[in-house]
Amino acid sequence: MPENEFVPVLPYATPRFTQCPPPLQDAGEPNPGNLAYGLTLPSAVATPTVAHEAAEIILDVHCVADRLIDPALRLVRELVAYACRFTGSGEQVHFALRHDLEGALRVTVHDTHAAHAHPRLAAVCDERRLDALDGVPELVEAHQGAWGFGAAHPFAVGGGIGTRTWATLVHTPRRWAA
Repeated sequence: MPENEFVPVLPYATPRFTQCPPPLQDAGEPNPGNLAYGLTLPSAVATPTVAHEAAEIILDVHCVADRLIDPALRLVRELVAYACRFTGSGEQVHFALRHDLEGALRVTVHDTHAAHAHPRLAAVCDERRLDALDGVPELVEAHQGAWGFGAAHPFAVGGGIGTRTWATLVHTPRRWAA
């Protein structure tokens, strides 16, 4: 296209209803109940360390129970490293950390490895995923949590192409014998 040729700028679609001005930001103090963060990171060797450091700051700022911090950081590092194993170089993984409605700490990662259509390939891939989650089931079970993996949501990495893996940890206060 020649440099001096005029290209019309098309108007972009605006939402039908908008808030003007936008609503005020949440002014409440950070606490475990309003913990909800998501990061998109490159699939790289350093990514689990970056996610670990970010999660450590987030958990500290939100005053998450001390008994959950070490297992949560281990879970973040394991799941992000796992997502990087199933995401090609130059692609991105998405990591989310939040308290869910039941009060459990939820770690979710999205990788770009899509499910296989052939049942035998899917079974082999699922077995490979289970092997890559070394230690995660035991960690989650020790904290009365749950875990699993399945197809990514449409808003996730790659427009829904890929896999979402999640795990929860539940804070159970110590009960002293009478």
